[in-house]
Formats: sequence, C-alpha cells, structure tokens
Amino acid sequence: MSILLKAEPLTRAAFALFGDVIEIAGAHHYPINENTTERFHDLAYVDTGADGGHPLINVFRGQPRPRPIAIRLMERHPLGSQAFYPLQDRDYLVVVADPREKLTPQSLRAFRATGSQGVNYGRNVWHHPLLVLEPDSDFLVIDRGGVGENLEEAWFEESEKIFLEV
Repeated sequence: MSILLKAEPLTRAAFALFGDVIEIAGAHHYPINENTTERFHDLAYVDTGADGGHPLINVFRGQPRPRPIAIRLMERHPLGSQAFYPLQDRDYLVVVADPREKLTPQSLRAFRATGSQGVNYGRNVWHHPLLVLEPDSDFLVIDRGGVGENLEEAWFEESEKIFLEV
C-alpha cells in the first residue's frame, strides 16, 4: 500500500480537531505598556498539569528530512499539550491523525504552516515529529515536564508506504 499526503493550508478551522493554531491574525489583542506594545492574548491552551506536571520552554532546531518525506511514525503526549512556534519566517509541515479514529495511514492529515503560524497539539493527539523545509529551523516549544511517561510512539508497518508531498 502506498499513500501520498498532500498538505493543505493551515487554518484555525481546519486544525481545530487537533489543537490550536497560534497566530496573531484574527486574535484578540489590546495595547499594554503605555501603548507601546500590542498584546495578542490567549493564543493557545497550554495543558501541562496532569500528574503534577509543569510547563517547559525549549528551543528545538530542526533539519529537513530526505525527500520524498517518508512518514514512518507518529507520536503523542498523553499528559499534556505541545506547542511549536517558529522563530524564523519559514514554512514547515504538520502531519496529524484524526483523534476520533484508530491511528492508520488513512487517518492522517497534512498541513503547510507559514513562518507566522504555530501549532499547539492537544493532549493525546497523534502528530509527526518536527518537519522543517530548511536547515537550522528554530522553534520555541512549550510542553510538559515532570514525572510520568509523556511520550508514546507508533510506527507504521514497512509495507505501509506513506509519503508527504512538498
């Protein structure tokens, strides 16, 4: 079996089932700091409290994968959300699975995010690890620290050939 995933544009409506799109376009905002700063408020739900967890703030530096991009595994975080926000104006790719279905190649959905959009994967949402298109692509990542196993990986069978169209 072979599947070619085509990435659709990332929008709040299209991604709502999987978590939040973090972007200032259309976000609630207001001035602060004596009107010298615009605050774009409450852009994503950070979910880290399970089993006494706490927020971690990290920077991930991603490298492009060989093309065609093979989708071999997915991961999820059962104890908290995981947010990625690009620190450069570079597009990147997102692959998620419909949380209402069993994880299969057919349950996958792909998005192309712009360098001004972040994603916040909801707790337990299957997603592919970081998929960047340019070397040394940096992301601010907010996820859960603390006790407990917060990473589950699922590998697809060798016979299941899944490729992401770029």
